Amino acid sequence: MDKFWRSEAMLREQCPGYVSTIVEAPAPEAWLHRVHSVDYLERIRHGRLSSEERVRLGLPPGEALLTRSRLEAAGTVAAMWAARDDGMACNLGGGTHHAFGDRGLGYCVLNDVAVAIRAWHARFPTSRVAVIDTDAHQGNGTHGIFSGDERVFTFSIHVGRNYPAEKTPGSLDVELPRYASGEEYLDRLATGMEIMQQRFPQPSLTFWIAGADPHEDDRFGQLRLTDRHLAERDLQVLGWTRRQGTPCVVLYGGGYNRDRIKTARIHADTVARVLAFHQPHSPQNGPPLGQLRPSA
Repeated sequence: MDKFWRSEAMLREQCPGYVSTIVEAPAPEAWLHRVHSVDYLERIRHGRLSSEERVRLGLPPGEALLTRSRLEAAGTVAAMWAARDDGMACNLGGGTHHAFGDRGLGYCVLNDVAVAIRAWHARFPTSRVAVIDTDAHQGNGTHGIFSGDERVFTFSIHVGRNYPAEKTPGSLDVELPRYASGEEYLDRLATGMEIMQQRFPQPSLTFWIAGADPHEDDRFGQLRLTDRHLAERDLQVLGWTRRQGTPCVVLYGGGYNRDRIKTARIHADTVARVLAFHQPHSPQNGPPLGQLRPSA
């Protein structure tokens, strides 16, 4: 999808001095095996999916797809360690939340968040991790992988009657009606995050799957958030992480705007807000990021 290179180019122009490229090797097989079955990985690698599985995944299986997905997972793991050190970090991609341990769904091959959390728990076994999913679609794969794991709290706010048709319960699900307004979304998000704070206070690490698809012009999101509502959503989540004192890993999630360039713009604006929220002004890095505004 062109949203990845487009959003990176936008960020380099919008936030000069704040974006650098880190080259990562594909995530090792050992990392993947903590989450995904060997049989599933081999069927992806060798293209041995049934016709139904191919349709449900939506992508052509093969070594190239697996390598691309391993690179994405490695990027999320790298962002996780950067967030631990710096307080906040972004992978300009990631958030493939529909992938289960034994199957891929909805353009999601590997669950990069789960791969990263398992890597985190390999080093910090008792650490508590929160997942905030504000994509328009439920993070069913992430929910399923961490079902019963009390160390991980999975919170998803999404349209109830939208993909996936069959929901997988998470720690906290906030289901919205189709075409809910931006104001209703923000109210329900605030309530959900208050509940999460009560049930799972001060996690050691938080993953945020932002999602560009709640926008009113998205083809598949079925929500009515404007640019202003998305900005307020982002600040709600970032404010919550600050109040909890938790490092935050920010990931793209889905986005299918009728205007493909707009999809990239929404993702880039979220990352710019993360930078503005997190970074102090540095004369070497140009104007304060707080002065940056989303492009029209």
